[in-house]
Amino acid sequence: MTEDFIIGSKLGELVQRVVASYEADARTQHIERTYLPSRVETIRLVQDLMELLYPGFIGRQRLTRHNVAYHVGDLLPRISEATFRQIRMCLCYVNEMAHPGGVDEAGCADRARKVTVNFLEAIPAIRELLAGDVQAAYDGDPAALNLDEILLSYPGLLAISVHRLAHNFYKADVPLMPRIMSEWAHAQTGIDIHPGARIGRNFFIDHGTGVVIGETTDIGENVKIYQGVTLGALSFPKDERGRLIRGAKRHPTVRDRVTIYANAIILGGETEIGEGSVVGGSVFVTTSVPPNSVVTIKPPELRLRSKGEGQATESRTGPRPSEMPEYMI
Repeated sequence: MTEDFIIGSKLGELVQRVVASYEADARTQHIERTYLPSRVETIRLVQDLMELLYPGFIGRQRLTRHNVAYHVGDLLPRISEATFRQIRMCLCYVNEMAHPGGVDEAGCADRARKVTVNFLEAIPAIRELLAGDVQAAYDGDPAALNLDEILLSYPGLLAISVHRLAHNFYKADVPLMPRIMSEWAHAQTGIDIHPGARIGRNFFIDHGTGVVIGETTDIGENVKIYQGVTLGALSFPKDERGRLIRGAKRHPTVRDRVTIYANAIILGGETEIGEGSVVGGSVFVTTSVPPNSVVTIKPPELRLRSKGEGQATESRTGPRPSEMPEYMI
C-alpha cells in the first residue's frame, strides 16, 4: 500500500476537517481578505538593499568606477518597485481591517509612492550612518583585521544595517513590513532589535548573540554593547480595563559613550544610563545611573580544592569589596 493511497482514501475527510479548523478560529488564517505584504518579497528586498548599501561586498563583485553606475541603475528600479508594492499592500491591509469592502486603493498607492520616494532619497544618509558603524566595530574590536572583515562577516553589522532600513519605514508609520525585516535579521544573527528603537551614530554590537533592544529604547552616539545584553521593559502599563497601553515609553535610555558588557539587563522606560558610563557584565539595572559611572556586581567567591583533598580552600575572584568602584548595583 503506497503513501498516496493512504492519504487518498481519507483526503476528502481531512480536507473538510482542516477547512473547518480555519472557520472555527480566524486568528491563524487570512481568507476572504485581499491585502497582505509578502514575507518572501520583503526579505528579497532587504537582500537587494544590502547589495545597494555595500557594493562589491554583497552581490555582484568586480565593480569598477566605470560600471558601478550601471549596477546601481539596475538595482534601483527593482528596489523601487518592490518597496512601493509592499508598502502599498501594508497600507491597504490596515485600511481593509478598518473598512472591510471599502479600501481606498488610490489613497494607499499615493501614500506608498511618497514613502518610497522619501526612503530612496534617504539611502545616501543611511550609508553614511552605516560607515560610522563599520568604523566603530573596527575601533572597538582588537580582533578585527580590517574593515572588509567586518563588512563580510560581522553579525552585529548585518543587524544594525537592517535596523537602519527598517527604522525608516517604522518612522513613516508603515505597518508589518519593518517587523518582517527586523525579524529576518534576528533569525540570521540572533540579535533582536525592534525597528522602533532609536539608535545614534557609531553603534557597535560585539559578538551579538542574544542581544535584545526593545521598541522604545533610545541609544545615543558611540555606544558599544556585548552579547546577551537586554534593553527591555520593566513592566507593561495598562489602562483601566487591564489592556496593554501600546506606544508608551517602556525601555531604557542609553546616553552617549556608554559601554554595556555581556549579559547585562537594563529595564524600564524611566531608566537612564548616563553619558560615559560603563555597565559591567551580568548586572541587573532598574534605576537610572549617573554620568561617568561604573556599574558592577560583587564578584563571586569560589571554593577551590585540590583533587583528593577533602578540605576546600576559599579564593576570591576579582577585586575585594574595598577595591570596588564607588557606584555599584
